[in-house]
Amino acid sequence: MTTKEVACKLVQMCRDGKIEQAKEELFTEDTVSIEAAEGILPKEIKGLKAIQKKAELFISMVEAFHNTIITDPIVAGDYFSVAWETDLQMKGQERKSSGEICVYKVKDGKIISEQFFY
Repeated sequence: MTTKEVACKLVQMCRDGKIEQAKEELFTEDTVSIEAAEGILPKEIKGLKAIQKKAELFISMVEAFHNTIITDPIVAGDYFSVAWETDLQMKGQERKSSGEICVYKVKDGKIISEQFFY
């Protein structure tokens, strides 16, 4: 798959609520995930299994998801980015909306890195 095809497939699967399935199909076993800062989630991890564990940790902290908006991807060379807006309530906290820019790198038809800016 081309970078654009990978980007469009990831976005559509995420919009359809198939985020974990998208990771299994589109990420490599060695994909790197980088957060904007060290915090509740680790700053940098490597490997699909570690990325899946990070997602489980995040989901375990969420009381309710209310809405998600994912933009169409912007593709440049081996990279693509999307803006991701989420309206959610974390356990023990007020409901809030937050946004981030997600940047992905593709090699040989698979995502090899993801980085989040928020």
